[in-house]
Amino acid sequence: MKDIKFLELKAVTAKYADEIHEAANRVVDSGYYLQGPENARFEKDFATYIGTKHCIGCANGLDALIWIFRAYMELGVMKPGDEVIVPANTFIATILAITENGLKPVLVEPKLKTLEIDDERIEEAITEHTKAICIVHLYGRLAYTEKIASLCKKHGLKLIEDNAQAHGCKTPDGRTTGSLGDAAGHSFYPGKNLGAFGDAGAVTTNDDELAAAIRALANYGSQKKYVFKYCGRNSRLDELQAAVLDVKLHHLDEDNQHRKDIADYYIRNISNPCVLLPDTLPMEQNAFHLFPVLCTRRDELHDYLEKNGVQTIIHYPIPPHKQECYKEWNGLSFPITEQIAQQELSLPIGPVITIEEAKEVVELINKF
Repeated sequence: MKDIKFLELKAVTAKYADEIHEAANRVVDSGYYLQGPENARFEKDFATYIGTKHCIGCANGLDALIWIFRAYMELGVMKPGDEVIVPANTFIATILAITENGLKPVLVEPKLKTLEIDDERIEEAITEHTKAICIVHLYGRLAYTEKIASLCKKHGLKLIEDNAQAHGCKTPDGRTTGSLGDAAGHSFYPGKNLGAFGDAGAVTTNDDELAAAIRALANYGSQKKYVFKYCGRNSRLDELQAAVLDVKLHHLDEDNQHRKDIADYYIRNISNPCVLLPDTLPMEQNAFHLFPVLCTRRDELHDYLEKNGVQTIIHYPIPPHKQECYKEWNGLSFPITEQIAQQELSLPIGPVITIEEAKEVVELINKF
C-alpha cells in the first residue's frame, strides 16, 4: 500500500535542518528569548517580503486579526455593533476575530468557480453600519479584486486581509497579499506555507498609528514599560519562532514553486469527470497552500484514497453559520457555502511531496 501523507512536517523541517539548528542555537546562546534581535530581524525581513512598512509579530494568526479590529476600535474607527463583511465559507478564525471585538460579521457567499468571496454580492451587503471588508485568501488563492478595492474607496471602508493561507501569493501586477489592504493578519501555524515550530502570527500594515496600537495591545497595552495606554493582552512572538521563521522565509518562494509544480501536475492530469477543479488562476495568484477539489461523492472519494494509502483532508465540513457557537445563524441559508462544505476535499500538496507521488494520487483519482 502507498503511504502518501497530506503534509509531512518532519520532512519539511529536514529540508533546512542545518540552518534551523543554527538559528535555534543562536537563540539559546543569546540570552534573548522575547522581543530580542530575532524578532527585529524577522519583522524587518517579513515586512520587506510582503511590501509594507510594518510587521508586528504576535502569538498566532487569530490574535493577529483580533488586534487589527481591536486597534481600529481603540483608534475610534470602529465601535461595538459595527459591521464587517466577510466570506461565508471562511475558516472560523476570521469570524471569531470579528465577534471577539463586539463587531457584527456580515456573511457573503463565495463564487463556486473560484471558492473566494463573490465581489458581485458585496455591495448589496453594505449598510450604514459597515466599516470594513475582510477578504480571506482561502486555500492560498487570491481573493482580492479591483472591484473590492473600489467598493472600499466608494464607501469609505477599511480593507482587511486574512492572509493566513497565502504567503507568497501575488496580484497580476506583482503586489504580494498582505500588502493590498489597510492591514493583514498572518498565521504561521506549522502547516502553513511559512510555518513556525508552534503557534505564531503577525500583522502587516503601512499605517503607523495602527501599527503602534497593535504593538502595544499585544504587549499588555504598553508602549512604555509599566505605562499602559490600553487594556491589552500578552500576545508576543517568541525569539525561537522568529528565528525559525526567518530561515524558512528565505526559502518560501522556492517551496511555493514546488507547490505550483505539484498543482500544475494535478491540473493537467486529473480527468475524472466527477472531480471538479476550481478555476485555474494564473500561477502567481495562487500560493497553493491547499489543493481543493469538489466531488459530489466526496466522502466515498476520501475513503477510497485513504484505503489506498493517500491521506486527504476535508476543509471545512461544517461552515461557520452551522456551528453551535453561532447558533443564532443556524437557520440561515448559504447554499454555495454549504455545497462547498459538502463536496470539498484537499489533495496532498506541499514542499516535499514528489511528482511521482502526485502521479500516484492522480492515477487513483482517475480510476475512482
